[in-house]
Amino acid sequence: MIANEPEKNERQIWMGLLARAAPERLQALLQDLPPHTLLRGPEVGAVMVRGRVGGTGVPFNLGEMTVTRCTVQLADGPAGHAHIQGRDKRHAVRAAVVDALMQTDRAYALRAGVLEPLAAHETATRALRAAKAAATKVEFFTLARGEDA
Repeated sequence: MIANEPEKNERQIWMGLLARAAPERLQALLQDLPPHTLLRGPEVGAVMVRGRVGGTGVPFNLGEMTVTRCTVQLADGPAGHAHIQGRDKRHAVRAAVVDALMQTDRAYALRAGVLEPLAAHETATRALRAAKAAATKVEFFTLARGEDA
């Protein structure tokens, strides 16, 4: 999946990937949901986003962000959870179902059919964004300065 996140466990990685995925892309990759029961939600709420100056400074409250959370239980037992940015309740349910399915014997097929394509799309999107940003980069280089004379 994403190789440069060694401090996160595997479940954190796939839950983050599901949360960041475009809802229509996730739906296209997993069209039919297995039988499940809603244990909680989907519920729309807000969370406080905190930041740090320079990534290491004292934490401060940056503002609130809308999130939707959901907990489902599959007919055969495992429970799945999801927290997604925004108000898309169907996305939250679908992400929670995938989390539950990843705890079953269907995990290998789901990884190949859903998670790996999502990770590849996310990697490609990040690379494209980085390339666009790099195209606007300005190098300031001076051959001779006035005080060198």
